[in-house]
Amino acid sequence: MLVTIYTLVVRILLTGLCARAVPTPKDVLHNAQVFLEKYGYIDRDKKESNLGELEASISHFQWLSHLPVSGELDTRTLLQMNEPRCGMKDVSQPRWTEQHSAISNQRRRKRYALKNKWYKRHLTYQIVNWPWYLSQHQVRQAVKAAFELWGNVSSMTFSESSSAAADIRLAFFYGDHNDGATNAFDGPGGALAHAFFPRRGEAHFDNAEHWSLNGRGRNLFVVLAHEIGHTLGLQHSPFKNALMSPYYKKLGKDYLLNFDDILAIQNLYGAPPSGKLFQLPGKKFAYFLDWNSENGKGSESDTTKESPSYCRSVFDAITWDMQNILYIFKGRHFWTVTPSGNVSEPHLLQSRWKKLPVYIEAAAVSASTGKFYFFKGAKCWRYKESQLEAGFPRKCSSKGFPRHPDTAFYFHPLGHLVVFKRTKYYVINENSLTVEPYYPRSLKDWKGIPLETTGVLTHPDGSIYFFKGEKYWMFNQDKLRVTASGKWAEDLSWIGCKNN
Repeated sequence: MLVTIYTLVVRILLTGLCARAVPTPKDVLHNAQVFLEKYGYIDRDKKESNLGELEASISHFQWLSHLPVSGELDTRTLLQMNEPRCGMKDVSQPRWTEQHSAISNQRRRKRYALKNKWYKRHLTYQIVNWPWYLSQHQVRQAVKAAFELWGNVSSMTFSESSSAAADIRLAFFYGDHNDGATNAFDGPGGALAHAFFPRRGEAHFDNAEHWSLNGRGRNLFVVLAHEIGHTLGLQHSPFKNALMSPYYKKLGKDYLLNFDDILAIQNLYGAPPSGKLFQLPGKKFAYFLDWNSENGKGSESDTTKESPSYCRSVFDAITWDMQNILYIFKGRHFWTVTPSGNVSEPHLLQSRWKKLPVYIEAAAVSASTGKFYFFKGAKCWRYKESQLEAGFPRKCSSKGFPRHPDTAFYFHPLGHLVVFKRTKYYVINENSLTVEPYYPRSLKDWKGIPLETTGVLTHPDGSIYFFKGEKYWMFNQDKLRVTASGKWAEDLSWIGCKNN
């Protein structure tokens, strides 16, 4: 019996999902079928599928995703299909029932052992390009660590090459990049990256994602390590905590590779010559720095460039003090820019503000007291000049502050701090550090400002500048809307990038 749209529409409606979702039941079913085809659960060459085959495909997907196996498109199944993940197929030719029964014996490892594998034990790799807001040094560190992750548990070794003839090439692309329609990137979320099995030797990453190597944004190191696994010949793992599981996972404190990952790579290439495995906990890969934290000097690749490091990256926060000195924060460091445009060397945060954590999320200077406010997670810090005030840091989220704020600044018309978090903004009373009555309010009050900005400040001329990625938006207080936008490193001379 052929599957009709209405057969599964009834099931979808019973879940209640369509009652609150914008897409029609027909659209939901179509999107689910496209997903199942893309990731190998449905044979793309078949023009039609019968109900039993479609239910089996859904059941296969549910099993691999650790969902209750019902064969129906219930709410949890549809939500799982929208989770960020690798763009590679989950399934090859064997049916899910065969794979399910094989999981408990040695046949399981054959899921990973492809006919195509590398027949040498040393591979070279080339980093073709990288996101503009990550420094070259950071990306090189992360890529090297991702390859070493596999080399430390197998007989493989790796080295970087600048040659296009390298065995494996890593590159970032937008949308359709000539890999076929099914491999076109889909913007933020969805398919984050994909790779090719040996011996094509390529891994591609969606440049529309906001990649990060410090905890804010999509963790590039985790995705690099996963895709490199594919370039070595590994397929997806059915184990939820395996690195080669198809779905994106945040970097945790535990080892990235579990037993299934290690068995898979060793099944292809054998154990390390020493016979000993070496692994580092995930927390060791939390930060990839583009500056030497001991002496505050840039890496060789940074010092040879004329502009400061923050000009080629995304900063964590930005603020102006009462002397119109601009402060720019990134990672463990900060820079100052004078009104005349002179940019300082990078300084360690804790050389100025003791006990301040690295990678702050927001910063502001009060125009009434001159005190510095810093925000990260649920906590806030307040300094008078360089002295941390008594009672700080404190858990400001208990006072109604948003956790992990996007940005903050002192707003002169209200005489208060304003903190932004996604679709809302909060007005903060400095004396009590509580949220003022009738707040939070909608970000729509700030017409034209995007979600999740990374910086905001008031220029001496009264204009308010918001920052996100490489762009800025100038908000006119008289017109109550954005009146200009552009690229801050290129267009705003006072930020210190064009004068250096």
